[in-house]
Amino acid sequence: MAKWAQGNFTPTNPQKYVGKHTPRYRSGWELTFMQFCDNNKHIIYWASEAIAIPYKNPFTGKPTRYIPDFFVVYQNKYGKQIAEVVEIKPKKQSIIESKVANAKDRMVVALNHAKWQAAMAYCKSQGYTFRVITEDDLFYNGRKK
Repeated sequence: MAKWAQGNFTPTNPQKYVGKHTPRYRSGWELTFMQFCDNNKHIIYWASEAIAIPYKNPFTGKPTRYIPDFFVVYQNKYGKQIAEVVEIKPKKQSIIESKVANAKDRMVVALNHAKWQAAMAYCKSQGYTFRVITEDDLFYNGRKK
């Protein structure tokens, strides 16, 4: 049995999904975000793992690719269309919260930040925005926002 929620997602609004492959969630948080994209009337279209962004691994120096979790196009409250690249990550892998973070935790955060710097540059060149979503964004007091 898998330790985390994983599986294929079947959109109830398939016309909004523009990815080239069946969306696959690798966590319950990704599943929650897929359901949000599928059902939110302001989401025009979305895709899962649809973009590959080149970056240099800060530990090996080797060029590699970062594949963010989602690409989303939505209409904001002013009627403007916004294209956004979204990564879903635990806050622990996004920031070093305290002195208790061990060396492995710090390395994960450093690697993620290298990926996200590349993603921000890529998004800027494409006219997109980039956002990292953590549990603080998905949930409020144990409830979905």
